[in-house]
Amino acid sequence: MFNPSKRSAGRPRIAVAGATGRVGSALISKLVTEPVEVVALTRTSDAERLPSGVSLATVDFDARSTLDNAMRGVDRLFLAHGTSPRQVANEIALIDAAVAEGVSHIVKLSVLGPPSRLHPFDWHAQIEAHLATCDIGFTVLRPSSFVDILARAGAPVANDTWGGAAGDGLVNLIDTRDVADSAFAALLDDAHVTSQRAYHLTGPKAVSMPEIANELSGLLGRVVTYQHRSPAEQREKLLASGLNEFVADLLLGLDRLFYESVLAETTSTVRSLTGHAPRPVTDWLSDNISVFQK
Repeated sequence: MFNPSKRSAGRPRIAVAGATGRVGSALISKLVTEPVEVVALTRTSDAERLPSGVSLATVDFDARSTLDNAMRGVDRLFLAHGTSPRQVANEIALIDAAVAEGVSHIVKLSVLGPPSRLHPFDWHAQIEAHLATCDIGFTVLRPSSFVDILARAGAPVANDTWGGAAGDGLVNLIDTRDVADSAFAALLDDAHVTSQRAYHLTGPKAVSMPEIANELSGLLGRVVTYQHRSPAEQREKLLASGLNEFVADLLLGLDRLFYESVLAETTSTVRSLTGHAPRPVTDWLSDNISVFQK
């Protein structure tokens, strides 16, 4: 599926930044089945969570030489980074190292949504803007909000205290596995190595939090409700649960986008890239129902 590039003496080398994250780990589990060399980029030397056969490259974003070394000999790069105030600087530093070392294509994990001052949407916009100035092929993947965010509702659902400021707004949640499948397809695409593209990734249908509550009611065999709160009330609840202000504000920002149905878009991109339909929210709820049980 992937023909070795002129830079590769043997199997092509694919580097994965964010290798132990949700998308990165699912992506690596697929890449190891292909005739490619997989290099996991990590800020620690802990490789216990990586499959056998995956090489490890330890990077320090404050030491450019470690980024250059990690990119040396790499053909293609998957770029993901956990949400943090360092995200813009770190991703740009890795992009620059990839360009300097002759990487042919970058697949960047971004986010779906309009220009916004909300984190991390504004951070991804800054990174995308920098990537657009680089002389390198790239694929930007812009997924809607991950369905995994519903795991945060596990204990509140079990305790009958689930709620938020999303109202009846719609959001088209996407399964992590569909994002990983899309990244896999983009990384192994030989036909568009020098192309610069962006894709919007969504699930098959937009849903509201009350609709998710109804689905959980059927799966759990008891009534689950989504308690509507004002943004101020929800922020107070989040802080009282032990979250710091940074995380609380991130989650409150998502509720705002859900309330306004900003992420309700439905696309056919997952099917176009992967050949299969995106997984519905109901599948994820069924697979993870134990998270919500008392």
